[in-house]
Amino acid sequence: MVDHYGISVLQMMEHAGRSLANVARAVFFDGSVVGKNVLVVAGPGGNDGGGLSGARHLHNIGAIVTVVLTAPMDQLSSETSIQLNTLRASRVQISDPDTASLIGQDLVIDSILGYSLRGDPQGVTANLIRQINTSGVPVLANDIPTGIEATSGRVGDPAIKATATLTIALPKKGLAEPAAKKLVGDLYLGNIAVPPELYGRSFPESGDSVVTANPFKKSDIVRLW
Repeated sequence: MVDHYGISVLQMMEHAGRSLANVARAVFFDGSVVGKNVLVVAGPGGNDGGGLSGARHLHNIGAIVTVVLTAPMDQLSSETSIQLNTLRASRVQISDPDTASLIGQDLVIDSILGYSLRGDPQGVTANLIRQINTSGVPVLANDIPTGIEATSGRVGDPAIKATATLTIALPKKGLAEPAAKKLVGDLYLGNIAVPPELYGRSFPESGDSVVTANPFKKSDIVRLW
């Protein structure tokens, strides 16, 4: 998308964030997030940027959003920093893990770690995962629940147990592995505006209809299971 079509990472983050907000609104709040408390927990990578974009879209449609950052500003990518600065300009509350609270939250959005994870989550990330899992608050994972390796499906210790997961562009292979699937919850596929012909070009020998055909002809959000 970047090399051949000139589509920027920031554009993709915007689409991912809008899809995340739409799934939150439709699946968890019966069509309206007005007055609902949503905690977005974001890490240092690209997954973080999609979560921050989703936080802003939720704020824009009436949710009471708090963002918890697990990494300092100097570790964020330039695109993620733009998302964070826009959130601050919108006066969305930004917290650090030490001051974050799950009390009174109606939904947690997990955008801590994505497909780049290798090994088990550590330190602050591991502590947050355990707090989220024991809180009883529903969880919407962005792209893949933190702690699951995207390709192998290896489940780390600890790993987020999601109520639902919004994966983007295409489902990651590891999500369907039996151990991982137990933590994914209901799986939705979100449109980040991949040019339709790119699916077939990227996976010419795949027999999977989700891959070989444009999956978003009827809707920008597709439920996979």
